[in-house]
Parts: sequence; structure tokens; C-alpha cells
Amino acid sequence: MAGQGQPIFILREGSKRTRGRDAQNNNIMAAKAVAEAVRTTLGPKGMDKMLVDGMGDVVITNDGATILKEMDIEHPAAKMVVEVSKTQDEEVGDGTTSAAVVAGELLKKAEDLIEQEIHPTIIASGYRLAAEKATEVLKSLAMTVEMSNRNLLISISETAMTGKGAESSKRILSEIAVDAVTSVVDINEKNTVDKDNINVVKKVGGRVDDSELIPGMIIDKERVHTNMPEKVNDAKIVLLNSAIELKDTEVDAEISITSPDQLQSFLDQEEKMLKDIVNKVIDSGANVVFCQKGVEDLAQHYLAKAGIFAVRRVKKSDMEKLARATGGKLITNMDEITPEDLGYAQSVEEKRVGGDNMTFVTGCNNPKAVTILLRGGTEHVVDSIASALEDAIRVVGVAIEDEKLVAGGGSPEVEVALRLQEYAATLEGREQLAVKAYAEALEVIPRTLAENAGLDPIDMLMELRSQHEKGVKTAGLDVYEGKVVDMWEAFVVEPLRVKTQVVNAATESAVMILRIDDIIASTRAAPSPEEMGGMGGMPPGMGGMPPGMPPMM
Repeated sequence: MAGQGQPIFILREGSKRTRGRDAQNNNIMAAKAVAEAVRTTLGPKGMDKMLVDGMGDVVITNDGATILKEMDIEHPAAKMVVEVSKTQDEEVGDGTTSAAVVAGELLKKAEDLIEQEIHPTIIASGYRLAAEKATEVLKSLAMTVEMSNRNLLISISETAMTGKGAESSKRILSEIAVDAVTSVVDINEKNTVDKDNINVVKKVGGRVDDSELIPGMIIDKERVHTNMPEKVNDAKIVLLNSAIELKDTEVDAEISITSPDQLQSFLDQEEKMLKDIVNKVIDSGANVVFCQKGVEDLAQHYLAKAGIFAVRRVKKSDMEKLARATGGKLITNMDEITPEDLGYAQSVEEKRVGGDNMTFVTGCNNPKAVTILLRGGTEHVVDSIASALEDAIRVVGVAIEDEKLVAGGGSPEVEVALRLQEYAATLEGREQLAVKAYAEALEVIPRTLAENAGLDPIDMLMELRSQHEKGVKTAGLDVYEGKVVDMWEAFVVEPLRVKTQVVNAATESAVMILRIDDIIASTRAAPSPEEMGGMGGMPPGMGGMPPGMPPMM
């Protein structure tokens, strides 16, 4: 029977394989589902999502990246769209929802083209051409912004915060964000912003308007002893990685004491050793100590007696920020403290904020270290505002680095879509259809802005196209008035990089998903009874009956 061969299985039993059109449809549907999940959050009138994790913790947000990160997504193609949003957040800090929505719409349009028997590789090629052209058009629309133009930078920050739970106080928060970013800019040949120099401390209590910018550092700790000074001027700061306490022996050891004199001398020696450690700090000339680990009670007494301000159990991240701010070095070995290792600040003071004592380090050696103290009525409010402020800081930083802005409100998307329609007409072959589909996909942004604001998306889109055809390149949608206005005059502006990143990231992920025509999903092998433990594959302790139970008849 040479003609009848036995079937050969190359995959593990239980593995699942999906091929061809089924695989493509499966992936496209998953990606579209992710885009739909965040679509209603887009724009100033977007709605929020409440996410509850397995531990019962609640997150309320309309930030696309946060929503997709908190959602427990399993589908591999859906995870790719989540990656788009994550990359957008890491690169520019804003436009995370737009990136996911555009990626989903590109795949939706591609699905229509596939049904018209256009090969996915041709669609991918057309999408790449369209993305290049879109980036070129966006750059031609960009206007220049200078760091000295504070009002324009505040407008950028307000645009990023709009619709993110910080509406009522966005002016104050935007001013704080702009002042924080401009104070940490490194002005070389090219402006650079190191966001790590901006420390954000959240404190529940008070109103959002009570938030403030502190030129220095805030450590959410209090001094270790009440006899220590509350304020130290002209502070010389030592940053310790090691504990100010006696070390235990490395090996098990016993000390045999046979008389009260020996016990007393043992205690005296311990006291002397602690005093020697404190004396090393005093001899260095330091009058403030920040310790990452513990400070023994007796050492606290000696430090207080010497008039030294000490804080213990400071977080490692805070220690590193203090080192950057004060110019001090992190010291691990107490024997190596020298005056050159000390940091400097004009004042270190303990203040009461929202019922807790906090340590303020101001007038640091490095003026490029600032702290934003965020206040709010509840923990959820503070978290929501911190997320909005984070986006604003990132966006202002990007605008200062690139010095390029575009209008917001769906304006660049409509302009790019019109220019792509013109560009498609110059192409030969089936790529022309893909470029047209790409142009239509970009219009999902103004359409969604209109839908989320309760406006008629078709009417608004027609009006936008009409204005752009007349040459008003900055015409966008004012969702509050429900009409098309000049976004530049309304001060609704965004950094160019936000838009170019949306185009590039969404295109790359859509192309990657389109090129997949075979999905092989392996299943985990079931654990053996020995691995499970207990009897019959049951977890340990489940195999038998609990002790004391009567036998079953």
C-alpha cells in the first residue's frame, strides 16, 4: 500500500493551527476589539474606564496606555496593538489612544481590501508609502515654538491634559508643568530634557489648586528624633547606603559572661562603637544625614546631641535623586567619609503636609532638580492628576526638544488624508487602493472626536474637509462649541512628534499583523501526578482526608 502513507504529526498533541484567511480575520478582529475598547476615551469629551484588578484595586482613567496595560489581554495580535500604545507612551507620553485607534482602523480598512482579493503584501506596501507621505505632510504643517514662548508651552500642556480628570485645574497644573520642564532643560547645541530631574510627590488632602512646584527635593520622611533641629541652613549632607547600627556577626557566635563587670564592659564597648560611627559623621563636617537603612536609638541620641538632622529608611530612588540634586556621593563604607563626598543645599527643613511630616531640601547644588507636590481630595483624584501631569511634562519636554508644533482637534489628520488622496491618484497599480484606504483610516480621529462629543460625525467631517480644501490647514473640531474653528487661534496645539509617532507606530503594527497568515498555538503539557503531588494528581494535602475524619462506609 505504497500510495497510502500514515499522517505525520509535527506538532504536540492539543496544538492549534489556524491558516490563511481565517488567521488574518482572527488577528484583525482581535486588534479591532482592542481599538474599540479605548475609542470612547478619545478627546476632551471622552469617557473614563474603571478597571478593577484581581486584588480589588480600582483604577479610573481615560489614558489609553494605562487602560491597555491594566487589561489582562491574552490574544497575541491584540497584544501587538497594546505594544503600539505602550511605545507611544514611552516615546512621547501622549497620543496613546490615537495610536491604538488608528492601528485598529488601518486593519479594518485592510480587511475590506483583502475581501476584494488584494494581497496583504500589496496592502502593506501601500501603507508604508502612505506613512512616508503622511510624515512628509505633517512636517510641512509644523510651526516652530521657542522655549521662551511660555504661553504657547502652557497651551501644549493644557491640550495634553484636556479630558484627563484635571479639567478644573489644568491652567495651574500646566503652569507648574511648564516651569518644572523649563527649569531642567540642558541647553547645548540641542535642547534636552531629563524627566528624571522632575520628582513628583503625591499627597492626599487639600485641593488640587494647593499643588506647588518646589525648587529642590521632597522626601516623604520625618527626622528620626524630636530633639534634632527642625531646620538646618547651609546644609552639608551625607548620603549613607549603610545602617548606623551595630553589625551582627557573620557566623553563629556565643559570648560567655560570668560577672556583672564583664556585662557592663560589653555594653560600654557597644556604646563606644556606636559613638565612633557617629563621630565619623561629625568629623566629616556633615550636619544632615540621609540614611537608606536603619539608625539605632542610641545613635539617634548622639546625632541629636551634635545638632545633626537625620532621616532613615529613605527609598533607594530618592537617595539617587538626592545625590543628583545635592552633588553628594552615596557612601557605603563609613570609614571613607570625606568632606568632598558631601552634598550641599541651602536649607533642609521638616514641614507638615496633609497631616504628615515631610523633609524639604531646597537651594540644591544642582538647580536642575525640582519637585512637584501634588494635592487632591482622594487617592483616586491624586492618581488621576498625576497621570495627566506626567503626560503634560512629557509633551512639553518633547516640544522644547523638537521645537515643532502642529494644530490639534483632528486638523492634521484631515489635511494629511486630503493630501494622501491626491498622492494616491499619482500612483500606478493596486497600492493606490491601499493609500486611499490609509487616508480614510486617518479620518477616524476627527470622526471619533465628534462621536464622543455627541455631534454628527458625517456633518463635522464634511465641514472639516470643506475648510481644508479652502486652504485653512489648521481648521479643527471645537467639541465644546460643536463647530469647526482655527485650532491655532484657539491655542489647541500638540508637538509634531506625537503625530509622527502615531502614524509610524500604527502603520508598523498594522503591517506586521497583516503579514501573518499562519498561527500555531502550542498548549502546555499537563503536569504529571508526581509534579502535582498528593494523590491522583491532586494538589498536596488534597490527596487524603483531613485528620480526624471518620472513614466513609
